[in-house]
Amino acid sequence: MSAFTLPDPLIGRQIHLVGAKGTGMCALAEILTVAGAIVSGSDVADTFYTDRILASLGIAVNRFNPENIKLTMDLVIHSAAYRPDIHPELLHAREIGIPIATYPEALGGLSRTMDSSGICGVHGKTTTTALAGIFARACGLPATILAGSAVADFGDRSTLVMGNKLFIAETCEYRRHFLFFSPQRIVLTSIEPDHQDYYPDFKSIMDAFLEYTLLLPIGGSLVYCADDAGASELATKLGRLRPDVQVIPYGFSATGRFRLTNYQVSGERARFDLAGFSNPFYLRLPGRHLALDTTAAIALCSILADDSDSPLDQADFVSIALALDAFAGSRRRSEIIGETNGVLIMDDYAHHPTAITTTLAGLREFYPARRLVVDFMSHTASRTKALFDDFAVAFGSADEVILHRIYPSAREAPDPSVSGEMLYQAVKASGMVASYFENPLDASDYLVRTLRPGDLFITMGAGDNWQLGKRIYEYLKTGESTDRKDPA
Repeated sequence: MSAFTLPDPLIGRQIHLVGAKGTGMCALAEILTVAGAIVSGSDVADTFYTDRILASLGIAVNRFNPENIKLTMDLVIHSAAYRPDIHPELLHAREIGIPIATYPEALGGLSRTMDSSGICGVHGKTTTTALAGIFARACGLPATILAGSAVADFGDRSTLVMGNKLFIAETCEYRRHFLFFSPQRIVLTSIEPDHQDYYPDFKSIMDAFLEYTLLLPIGGSLVYCADDAGASELATKLGRLRPDVQVIPYGFSATGRFRLTNYQVSGERARFDLAGFSNPFYLRLPGRHLALDTTAAIALCSILADDSDSPLDQADFVSIALALDAFAGSRRRSEIIGETNGVLIMDDYAHHPTAITTTLAGLREFYPARRLVVDFMSHTASRTKALFDDFAVAFGSADEVILHRIYPSAREAPDPSVSGEMLYQAVKASGMVASYFENPLDASDYLVRTLRPGDLFITMGAGDNWQLGKRIYEYLKTGESTDRKDPA
């Protein structure tokens, strides 16, 4: 892919963002503003959590209108959700000759202005990026961090700006967007089939990740999860093709200083050791997969320090351990909504069978005495159909599952050969206690009546069923009820 270049210098450059309220676009707006650019934006009228961030930066965001595009602008950047051949602002920008770039292109442009590390993988990249950010801050690394979700420890933002020497960014495999990025180092958490609307089989998604890692320069580093079959396969391939690149494993199966050992859970807290470090690490989030993400982030920060000829010392490791113990997680990643009337309510973005299985196993391990009630909304017909059998058995750690219609995607046509009700029947046939409501909020009254003190209720998926958890929390807190609807 062609290498897009940002205006240099950025100070005083007028840059307009189309779709400015998106998580990544908002983060980009902050980074550009800190660099001295004059940023404006446009989006829909709906209110998002990013409105607060954009307002705090002094960035005016107007509704979409071609008149937002001015001749004085140096660049227009748009979310990948908007097509330049259809969107009126982008059509006008092209008409008057203003350069246009997509978000992935702009992220790639940023990566060429700093010493950049890309974090990728089908699972775990957001949490790994967030953890890398708090560890970089704990060690005083002059880094800018960009994660794919809001992070409590970033002040509920998805970016953390502590300097412009290093850039640590979450990079996405969808439609090969990460190929615009120019990494010096790559952290690879996992590879398995996903995004079936774009990658028809495992080979196609593996090829995309391999192409990304081949972008590493001579002396670059691939930090990969030795416990993931796909990541390990890619590491072997890269080692053969690029002996000039360092291939560094981490995890339970790894050799070397990033081998994870002695993982234990006690009192809603995990403890583990790393082979190359003398102090233990403590994590207040559930699941062995999160211990792996933690190890990946520690590995990256250690390598960044080594590469700058300032290796981390024991004081840095203690600072990392303290930052980890205080880590509150990311938005929609085992996020605690609240606890009321003895019911703990959480939300998680898990929308792939593997992510569901590992997240629920971690919750069961952290909260063994709680009844685990899961509300899941599948996202995209193509993913549901391709991974149907895996979805059907992914909820084994739960006590009860509630399912809904498949959350549609604008990127694919409806497929009548698969449905949420079919998935419900398959989950029920696996022996699970399961219920079906066409729309998530239809389950409100049922849950208010059946949830009891000691339960853990979690909404999961990439759909809009997260609203159900928020509603249930308010109902249980205030004692209100809903229109009665019983499950199928």
